[in-house]
Amino acid sequence: MALLGEITARGYRGGYTQLATWKQRELLPDGPPPPRPPTVREATDWLTRHPDGLTADDAIRRKALLAHCPELDTTAHLVTTFAEMLTLLDGDRLPEWIAEAKAAGLPGISTFANGLNSDYPAVHAGLTTHWNSGHVEGAVNRIKMLKRQMFGRASFALLRKRVLLAS
Repeated sequence: MALLGEITARGYRGGYTQLATWKQRELLPDGPPPPRPPTVREATDWLTRHPDGLTADDAIRRKALLAHCPELDTTAHLVTTFAEMLTLLDGDRLPEWIAEAKAAGLPGISTFANGLNSDYPAVHAGLTTHWNSGHVEGAVNRIKMLKRQMFGRASFALLRKRVLLAS
């Protein structure tokens, strides 16, 4: 609109549409349009998935994203390292990871590291032993889902029957 105002003052008698068409044809490069930036969901997916599980295109885009933002590169390293500790049950590396996460100065990661440090014995045990409460948590989650589905509709006796019959 500013360009249209300037050239109209100099005698241009065309309209905005003609100017926009000319600008599109003459001033913009003919090459392919630049790639669209990744969505937050895509970037999160690239950072949290194992690098071997990415497609070739996703791996290239992840590498470009990490090269563009050093904070994301640090975040990706910390997330990958923590995921390795979880999957390999290598909790002995936890103190070094917490120190590295705090030193990174990333707000979300530093807060997470402080939380791990505040309950260190339980976290260390969870990262070093093969025992877990996954089955119990799954049963509790299922019962809560049944309770939510029936909220305000029936008595405790019906809820008890549904829980017992659903198992």
